[in-house]
Amino acid sequence: MRRRFFCQILSFSLLCPGALAQGFLARYQARVTSTQAAQPRWVTPLVTITPRLEQELRTDFTRQRNAAGYDTWSLGGGKGPETIPFGPLQITLNLPPFLDHTEPGKRDGFGDLSVLLKYRMFSRNEEHGNAIATFFLGASVPTGKNANGLCCAVVLPTLALGRGWGLFDVVTTAGGTLPVTNARGLGHTIAWNTTLQYHVAKTGKRRFLWPELESNTAFFRGGPNDGNVQSFLTPGLMIGRLPLSRDAAGNPKRLALTFGMGEQIAVRRFHTYNHALVVSIRVPF
Repeated sequence: MRRRFFCQILSFSLLCPGALAQGFLARYQARVTSTQAAQPRWVTPLVTITPRLEQELRTDFTRQRNAAGYDTWSLGGGKGPETIPFGPLQITLNLPPFLDHTEPGKRDGFGDLSVLLKYRMFSRNEEHGNAIATFFLGASVPTGKNANGLCCAVVLPTLALGRGWGLFDVVTTAGGTLPVTNARGLGHTIAWNTTLQYHVAKTGKRRFLWPELESNTAFFRGGPNDGNVQSFLTPGLMIGRLPLSRDAAGNPKRLALTFGMGEQIAVRRFHTYNHALVVSIRVPF
């Protein structure tokens, strides 16, 4: 009896934490699924930050070419894990990118760490309005090495809006940088991005195709680029969400793969780089 009692206690101590963890994860994922069901199911654009709440692992790779023909590669693209901890809130931890330069005299190194908070203020899925409005609050910390980041911390409030009509949707974001210190030296940048996105089909293999055209514009006030405006047109193609797991009935589960690429092409005389290649890989979970 003592041996049987001891075995039961041992089994409970080993299995109970695992069962509790599985139960917590199941409830957590069910809550995330419910949160996302109340918003449109568009795929996140290549450059423009989506107003949708996402839960995924993301990494980007970008190549920017300056006027002298030298390239800067950003490995990681300043992206990272995105989670929906509760309610209409998303927390993103953007890991420092590694910047690799081909220009002589420029030293390689890691860039700045940043975080992004999203609060979804309004949302309607495709069946009940196909629209969304979200407030962002981003912040970067000067962790860059070898002049590969900013000198000071910066806060970035942004408003994002989205509206869909059938297979077509438009997303636009507008925000500005607020340096915590050295505002005169850094200046302020107003960023305005707009994406036109088309979902090729709702069924069949073509349902994974999302061609898009983005407009990415920055207005500089103060700082080294005072008075200038930099604008790009970014044609791209996103492919997703490709299911990586299915349930017993064969229905797709949350784990998936989304990837895409495009090129930023300068459309104004002033630009600090041109013909920027952007590659993005995301794993929704």
